[in-house]
Amino acid sequence: MAAGDGDVKLGTLGSGSESSSDGSSESPGGAGATAEGGGWAAAALALLTGGGEMLLNVALVALVLLGAYRLWVRWGRRGLGAGSGAGEESPAASLPRMKKRDFSLEQLRQYDGSRTPRILLAVNGKVFDVTKGSKFYGPAGPYGIFAGRDASRGLATFCLDKDALKDEYDDLSDLNAVQMESVREWEMQFKEKYDYVGRLLKPGEEPSEYTDEEDTKDHNKQD
Repeated sequence: MAAGDGDVKLGTLGSGSESSSDGSSESPGGAGATAEGGGWAAAALALLTGGGEMLLNVALVALVLLGAYRLWVRWGRRGLGAGSGAGEESPAASLPRMKKRDFSLEQLRQYDGSRTPRILLAVNGKVFDVTKGSKFYGPAGPYGIFAGRDASRGLATFCLDKDALKDEYDDLSDLNAVQMESVREWEMQFKEKYDYVGRLLKPGEEPSEYTDEEDTKDHNKQD
C-alpha cells in the first residue's frame, strides 16, 4: 500500500468520533494527530528526497552543457583553421605538393588564390599551403582575407577585418600572453591539417636552402 493511501485512510479514521462504554463521546485526536504527523513527515521526506534528486539532475545537466560548450569552442575553432574534411576538396587540391621554400611578404601575397590556384597563408612565422581548403580561403571564401597574408594577428584577435592584418612584417610584439598562446594553438592546428611549406622571412632575412631530402622528410612527418 502506498504511503499516500495510508495517510488518507488514517485521516478518514481520525476525522470522526467514537462513543466510549460510558456513553460519553470522545474524539480520537491523539491517534489522528499522530497519523497526520506521520503523513506530513513522509511528505517532507519525499520533498527533500525529490529536491535532492532534482538538484543532482540539474548539476549533471550543467556539467553536460559545460562539456558540450568546451567541445564546441575547441572544435569550432578547429573548423575555422581546418575546414570540414572531405567536403572541402576542390579541383585546386589536385595540384602537386609545393617544394619547401621560404617566403617574403611580397612573395606570399602572390598566392592569394586569384593569381594562381595555389593558396598560402602564414601563422606565427610558418607558411602553410591551404589550397585544399580553397572553399574557405579562396577569394570567395569566408576566410579569404587571410589568403596570401600573415593571418596570425587576425586569428589571435578573432578579427576578420582587413584592419587586423598589417601590410608590413608583423612581429606580434604587442599581443598579450593569451593572444600569443592562441597563435601557437592555431599554428599547431594548421600543421596537423595542411602542408607546411616554409618560413615567413623577416625583413632582410635570407631564405634557407632546403634539400630534396629535407623536403621529403618534412612531408613524410605531416603524412
